[in-house]
Amino acid sequence: MKYDEDKFSQIKKFSKNLKKNILDMALHAGSNSAHIGGALSLVDIVACLYSTIMEIDKSNPENENRDRFILSKGHACLILYSALMELKFINKSEIKDFESDNSDLPGHPVINRKKGIEFSNGSLGMGLSVGIGVALALQKKKLKKNVYVAMGDGECNEGSVWEAAMSASNFNIHNLIGIVDKNNFQQTGSTNEIMKNNNLKQKWESFGWNVVEIDGHNVEEIYNSLVSKENNKPKLILANTTKGKGFKFSENKNEWHHSIMTQKIYDDALKELDEE
Repeated sequence: MKYDEDKFSQIKKFSKNLKKNILDMALHAGSNSAHIGGALSLVDIVACLYSTIMEIDKSNPENENRDRFILSKGHACLILYSALMELKFINKSEIKDFESDNSDLPGHPVINRKKGIEFSNGSLGMGLSVGIGVALALQKKKLKKNVYVAMGDGECNEGSVWEAAMSASNFNIHNLIGIVDKNNFQQTGSTNEIMKNNNLKQKWESFGWNVVEIDGHNVEEIYNSLVSKENNKPKLILANTTKGKGFKFSENKNEWHHSIMTQKIYDDALKELDEE
């Protein structure tokens, strides 16, 4: 599609706000620490979805006729909470409650549709199966809405992902968009060290999906991949991303998969964000 400067500027601004929210919540988490790296690798994709693509309504969050976003890699909940704060599903004053006792914002999402959290997630490999069920129900009800499921590349080690992938193409679930956040790391190391998956595009294609491979930090590529139409097949967006994207302290540093934000790191990161 033609380059839309206003639209893409809006997405970039939204993405910057998400990064600020992530920093704030991680700082408030204190010694509880937070999954920062995998949240930041999704930041531009989620910014695009929530600022320009998805049809959801803060005044009617349980409206059946809405798009759904399922964060299968639930440990990256900072990115989900940040987006919902920007849309005012979650009040920004709740930043201080992240990972505190009895909070609505625990370290993995717990279903709370009034706050825009569609499902409880965190047991890796399950989100795609949930998304298939929801997308199939929408089809049967003749509701023309989409289901977006964000997974990690390490998560694709789970056999349940491939059983779901096979089912989605078998049932022609064309309103399902899977997103693989391919940041090349997982909890304890790189994907190459733990389980090589360099041929993910061919694997998903062999399971009957339309696959689009993109730069997961190029908003034009992200947007175009999300709005392009393919008939009678589920779509998989293979997004090449950088873990910890946006900050020198975290980019491609797997120790920030789950770590503690200090005041010094926070202050330096804010300066970097202001200079962006």
